[in-house]
Amino acid sequence: MESRNFLEAIFEGALWKSRLIVILAVIFGLLGGIALFIVASYDVWDIVVDVYKFMFHHYHPENFHGEIIGGIIGAVDLYLIAVVMFIFSFGLYELFISKIDDAENSEAGSKILAIHSLDELKDKLGKVVVMVLIVSFFKKVINMNFSTPLEMLYLAGSILALALALYFMHKGSH
Repeated sequence: MESRNFLEAIFEGALWKSRLIVILAVIFGLLGGIALFIVASYDVWDIVVDVYKFMFHHYHPENFHGEIIGGIIGAVDLYLIAVVMFIFSFGLYELFISKIDDAENSEAGSKILAIHSLDELKDKLGKVVVMVLIVSFFKKVINMNFSTPLEMLYLAGSILALALALYFMHKGSH
């Protein structure tokens, strides 16, 4: 009877400690988020430098505004994906490893990054993913040329679908 309890205690202890492998997803998720922040910031910096060069040389390319807007929207897309990586990493850490004391003592991070269940993590990630999809849609649509009324109807339908998604996403959080 004693050996069973001893084996059971060892097995359960090892099983409980195996959750610490999640730290790999946390670390690499954070590294991925940091990398995305750096790449997006570099993209924005390139856009700022290009705008300065064009203004300084009084040169105005044909699709100048479209390129600037597309580049900025692309950077916003990367920033949002980086936020997904951070929320994912913080959520996994809080669910599997430990509560983040600094987040609980902070007024700014406590509500945004507080994750108490897998459903809450999925909900927060889902909202940011929807925002990423909206930004990606906007980036694609901004450079499209619409030539027929049917194409305009498709655009209007797409915008309506996005608006409904945002409405229900917002309604579900209250």
